[in-house]
Formats: sequence, structure tokens, C-alpha cells
Amino acid sequence: MKPTWMILLPLALYGQTPSPVLHYDASLEPVRFAATEIRRAFAERGERLVERPPSPAAAGGRRMVLTVTGEGSGAPQSYSLRRRVEGGQTTWQVLASDAVGAMYGGLDLAEAVRLGTLDQLADTDKSPHIERRGIKFNAPLDLRTPSYSDNSTAAQANIPEMWSKDFWYEFLDTMARNRYNVLSLWNLHPFPSLVRVPEYPDVALHDVHRTRVPLDDTYTMSGSDMFRPMLQERVEVVRKMSIDDKIAFWRDVMRYAHQRGIEVYWFTWNIFTFGATGKYGITPDQENERTAAYFRASVRELVLTYPDLDGIGITAGEQMKQDSKSKEQWLWRTYGEGIMDARKLAPERKVRLIHRFHMTGLEEITQAFQGYPDPIDVSFKYSIAHMYSSPKPLFIEAALPFLNPQRRTWLTVRDDDIYSFRWADSGYAREYIRNMPGKDKMAGFYMGPDGYNWGREAMNLAPQSPAQQVMAKKWFSFLLWGRLSFDPSLTEAHLDRIVAHRFPEVPVARLREGWAAASRVFPEITKFFWGDIDLRWMPEACLSHPRFHKGFYTVHHFIEGGTMPASGILNIVEWRQKFLASTPMSGITPLEVADTLAMNATTALAVVRELTPQAGGNAELKATLQDMTAMAHLGNYYAEKIRGAAQLALFDKTSRPEQREAAVRHLLFAVDHWKRYASAYTLQYRQPLLYNRVGTVDLPAFVAKTEHDVAIARLWAPGTVADRQPVRPADRPFRK
Repeated sequence: MKPTWMILLPLALYGQTPSPVLHYDASLEPVRFAATEIRRAFAERGERLVERPPSPAAAGGRRMVLTVTGEGSGAPQSYSLRRRVEGGQTTWQVLASDAVGAMYGGLDLAEAVRLGTLDQLADTDKSPHIERRGIKFNAPLDLRTPSYSDNSTAAQANIPEMWSKDFWYEFLDTMARNRYNVLSLWNLHPFPSLVRVPEYPDVALHDVHRTRVPLDDTYTMSGSDMFRPMLQERVEVVRKMSIDDKIAFWRDVMRYAHQRGIEVYWFTWNIFTFGATGKYGITPDQENERTAAYFRASVRELVLTYPDLDGIGITAGEQMKQDSKSKEQWLWRTYGEGIMDARKLAPERKVRLIHRFHMTGLEEITQAFQGYPDPIDVSFKYSIAHMYSSPKPLFIEAALPFLNPQRRTWLTVRDDDIYSFRWADSGYAREYIRNMPGKDKMAGFYMGPDGYNWGREAMNLAPQSPAQQVMAKKWFSFLLWGRLSFDPSLTEAHLDRIVAHRFPEVPVARLREGWAAASRVFPEITKFFWGDIDLRWMPEACLSHPRFHKGFYTVHHFIEGGTMPASGILNIVEWRQKFLASTPMSGITPLEVADTLAMNATTALAVVRELTPQAGGNAELKATLQDMTAMAHLGNYYAEKIRGAAQLALFDKTSRPEQREAAVRHLLFAVDHWKRYASAYTLQYRQPLLYNRVGTVDLPAFVAKTEHDVAIARLWAPGTVADRQPVRPADRPFRK
């Protein structure tokens, strides 16, 4: 098959002539982005390009050819790279199935130019390991149409950014470079900020509002009071926009996403009516027919207004009745029939529907939506709230027999583990990705937090202007998850070259060794001390929500806590029983977990001491080393806390004073490590910060809580903890 278009790029490197020449079909937007990246890569190396030559076959020492071979020539997004040498000329040709595949191949070539490895590229064939690789983004659109996370420092800081094209262009460019191809935007009730509904004209909201009333941790965990009327007592208008301006804005953002090969989905929880409550009789009442009619019309307009909207995600959510059948009937009458109404007016429209498997059952979903004509998938919380736990979570095992190519699942990969730090353990990411279900059962994944906002940074003591995007700060982490989910065979040597290019001041092998060791603190501690959902466990602060759970976790909590299901780790009560009975240990012991944490902390701190003098003026490298320092001190804190809890558990059973003394000693060490952790953290991050899922975090103030552990140990009365398994919250069992 003849190519439908091509980019020819004769080039000259390292002072050779003639100058590189760039020729491309500018009508193919993904390819134009790849061309821009290639142009920038040469500019970084001091090469001047001659663009759009009259003859694409102009002579030159080296050429790049990107070719789209057309429909049916291969899987979407796939491409092959071929290198040939003829008559002293070297040509690299990318043969792609579509424009997105050509873009990815072009990005590979741009990276090779940037890294100086173009001559090392070998023939290869690539297709996506995971078809759809996404970001989960809670979008705080407005005071009046909040997301699930708006009572937090980060969400409030990012309300203006939701209406900034500069923000979204940068965000989407970064997604494309890292091979993400799905953007899922989540909001409790976005319609008043996104559409004009003819039947309900007064619902559409003009301008963008943000409250100046201080927020706190008194909000419910269901989102039911994320908007409170008292928040309107002090309001600032952060953007002056009509609803037509807003529609034009989001049309542009979605169009730009498609130009980067990225699908866009809006997700909602239900039933929320923020921004519409009280108008036209609309209330958050499942039995209110006016509310149902309003939702149906709003969904219709969402589909008709945004031709580049690829799908809608729905939830049988927190504000609905607990009867799954009635919930699913309501969702079909509103979302299902709303989409069907739009299809009657625009028959060419296809809308993928993703029904979250949350607070409902598969049988009820299937029955209610059996008439849906377009693709319909379900969605499952793969690691519940903690992707940084086990690289092989088993919660989905019960659901797998019910999944097939006609009914696949998306994985909600929740990152409510690491809000502050630059994480970088490629081995963990690679194993996690390889353990995901196959394409016959999985449609894709979207990754992101509820407890933080992945917009612009809101915690740095010395923020840039504009503030740095979270994806830019955590560049290597996002690169790992995106690139490896596209191609898990991407070699460690290649990752080393990427890091070495970013941080040439230090030996890359040593940096990556220490960085990965520091990053392993989070999976180790979360597997040992399991709190399934975000409000039950924030490892950065040893914290759960103080009003809805236990607050700061004490040494007593650690003794009685449970480990992650199927982790193979013994909790402290199980270990104590076996230890005192002198029976063989049937799993990893708490003391082995503590030793692993301490070992990783020791490695990370040694690397930091070694590399810090070499960092020179590289501010990003210094910040990365500081993150490693903080993570290591946190690892040492947890190691000593576990050791102290283990000794105190023994004393609880034996009354031997030396065991209590050992517990006190370990907990005093833990206090010292927390002080070091808080000191390292506050060298570059603000405290306190408000998080919507655990409340206010103030690491220096929590020193007093770590000291309280010592007092608990000194006053401990034997017989406090019985030999029984901890009561574990339901780990989201599958219900077919």
C-alpha cells in the first residue's frame, strides 16, 4: 500500500552538511506535534532546520521518514521503525497504522535526537501493551460546580487553571509525550458550567467563582455538602466568562486533546445538583421527576455541544438510594436516554459509556443498559485507593470470570499515597503494569488521586510563576507509568539515558538506585498497615481522617492493624502468636518489613550524601535529592514504629519489662526520625495543608503525636490487645 503522506527529514548532525530539512503534511495534527518535537530536539543540539523544502527528496546525509500506511494496516497507535543505509545516506522510516502511531514514532525519533542516540536505533515494531492509558483528574470547575476534592488547598488553587488554555495545552502535550491517550475529567455535577440547556436556561453559570471563606475538614465524605451556601458570603470572580465562552473553551480543549491522540471523558457522581438546586424545581432527590428530566436534557446537550467528547463515565453514587435496581433504572432514564436523545439528533455520534462498578452490581447494570447501542464498559478500583501497595492486587480476581471482549473493565488506579514527592521505582511500575488483566478483559486504565489535585503545584515554598504543573514536577514518575504501559519492554538502559540527560551532574546508576530505594517506602508501609480507602490511610502523614476515622495512627493502632489482603505479610497479632508459640512463620514478619524499610532508607540517604555535593546549580536535581531524603526519614520512622509496636505487643502478653523498655527505645528513635522527616519536608514544602480526605496535615505539629506514642508505651497495661484478627473494613467485594 502506498503511503498516504510522509515526513522527510534529511539531517546533518555533529557539524555535517547539508542542514537538516523538515517536510511534513501540516494537516495531520498529531504528526505536526511530532514535527514540532523533532524541531525542538534539533534546536537543543544547535541544529538549524530548513522547513518545508520544495523537494522532499532533497539530498542529505541522514533522513527521517514518517509514513501513515492507512486503515487496516495494523492496530491503532502501532508503528514500525526501519533503518537503512544507501549511498552514504542513512534513513529512518516510521511506518504507522495511523496518525497517532506516526506521532509516537516521531516522538521516539525526537527523543533519540535529544539523547544523541539516533545512530543506535534498531529496527523495531511497537503496538500499545494497554490500549487506553489515562489520567484521572478531579476538575474543580467553580465554587458552584465543585469536584469531589474541593475542600483542599490544591483544588482551590487550581480553580482558575481549569479555565486556562495555557494550562491544558501544556498538560495535554505532556500527556502525549508520555503516551497517555485518555483524559478523564471528574466533577460532581459539571453541567451548569459546561452546557446551555434550552429547557433550563437559568441553570447555565456565567463567570468562574471561588470562595474566600476558609475551608476545613468538617465536610462529609460523600460530597453532599461540597457546596455550602455560606461559601458565597465571600466570593471572588477568577474568570469573567459567559456560558458561550465556556463552551468555546472546552470545545477547544477537547479538539486540542484529539490533536494529541487523547480521548476525553467526563465522569460524574450522582445525584448531585450543585449549581441547579432550587431552579425549575430541581433537587437532589431520586424520586423527583423534574430532576430526572433535567439530567436527561443536560446529558443530551453535553453530547451535542461537544463533538469531540469521546465518552461519559457514571456512578451509582453516594447520593442515591441503596437499592441497586432503582439506581440503575434512574441512571438509564437520565444518562442512557439522554445519550439516545442526542443520537436521534446526531446519528453519527458514538459515545462510549463507562459505568463505575461502585455501590452497585453487575447484573443490575447489565439489565438496565441492555439497550445501549455504543460501547459500554465497567470500571473497577484496581488497588482500591492505593496503587503504591502491591504490584499484584487481587481485588479484581472475583470479577475476571464475568469480563469478556464485549464487557470489559477499566481499572481505576487511585494514587492516594504520594502527594508531595517525586516517586521513581521503574521495577515496581513495570511489574504492576504487566500484572494488569489482558486486553480481552481490560479496556484501559485511568490513574489519579481524589485527595490531591494534579493541576499546578500548591505546596512548594518557592513556587514558579506560573506554578509548576504536577506532571512537570513528577516528570519521571509520569513518564514511567505512561511509557511502560505503552511498552513495558522499554529497557532500563534507555530509562538511564533519559535520567542522565536530565541530571548530567551525577552518575545515573547511583541516582536511580537511591531514588528507587526511597520510593519503595510507600508500597512497603501500605502493604503492612492497610487502610483500603483514602480517608483511612495517608502514608505521608501516618494519618486517617480525624472526624470520620482515627486521625493520627498511634502505636496502639499499629499493634491492632491489619495488613493488605493477599500481601503475604503477618500483622503484629499474628506474628506475636507464632513467636510466643515458637511456631514457624507462614509469611513475611513485621520485623522483616521494618528491616526492609530501614535498608531502603539507608541506601537512599547514602546516595543523597554522595550526590548532593555534585548537584551544582541544578535546582530540580537538588529538589529530587531532598524528596529522597524526606522519603528515607519517613521509612526510618515507620521501621522504628513497627519495631516498637512489636515489642509492645510482646510486653502486652508476657509483662516482661525489658520488652516495654525496648518498645520505648524504638519509639524514641521513631520520634527522632519524624523530626528529621518534618525538617526535610518543610525545607521545600508548605505546612499546614488541607486535604479533603484526611483533613489538615501539619508534619511539624505531629511531632507531639509521635511523642505521645512513647507515653502510650510507658503507661501500657498488659492484656490490652487480645489474640484476635483485626476487624478489617470491607475491601470492596465484587458483586456480580
